[in-house]
Amino acid sequence: MKLYKSDLSPFARKVMVVLHETGQMDEFVFADVFGTTVDAGSIPLALNPLGKLPVLERDDGPAIYDSRVICRFLNARAGGKLYPEGDRLWEALTLEATGDGIIESALAMVYEARVRPPEMQYQTIVDAHWVKIDRTLSALNKIWISHLSGPFDMGQIAIASALGYLDFRLDARDWRQGNDALASWFEKISERASLQATAPVA
Repeated sequence: MKLYKSDLSPFARKVMVVLHETGQMDEFVFADVFGTTVDAGSIPLALNPLGKLPVLERDDGPAIYDSRVICRFLNARAGGKLYPEGDRLWEALTLEATGDGIIESALAMVYEARVRPPEMQYQTIVDAHWVKIDRTLSALNKIWISHLSGPFDMGQIAIASALGYLDFRLDARDWRQGNDALASWFEKISERASLQATAPVA
């Protein structure tokens, strides 16, 4: 099977972490591609008409996407335990959706600066996305820290990938301010081998 990805994509990072955690790195071929919302570049549109990454081309069926679907597929394929059983599953899935939401707002902020011409950039939209992120980080810090501090699961992968992207692209925003518990958790979880192996490098 072949995974189309970008090393700088936080969504692709989630998938790569799952591959590391489930011991499947040697079983896949990787294709590094690039594109944006206004230029699909080398993204395989025939496999994902939405023009988004990552995309997993399977040997025995149509390609699958997005990152949440791919991660669930890879975990099931390896008999992994990244999706807990019982009530904790719903917390893990909610945290995965939360991490993805942070990433989506962060990407919108980045694209506003990198894709739009300067005269068309709208700071109000950028600031509104950060308000969403900041509000969500506060909730993670106050409400979700007990789950994050528990057994490693997909929710933690998603949140760690999101926070890593904030450090990589929006470090001037200083997301750690006022989020001491979350910052401490992230520092500790970032020592995990799978997260170190997938950290974005400019």
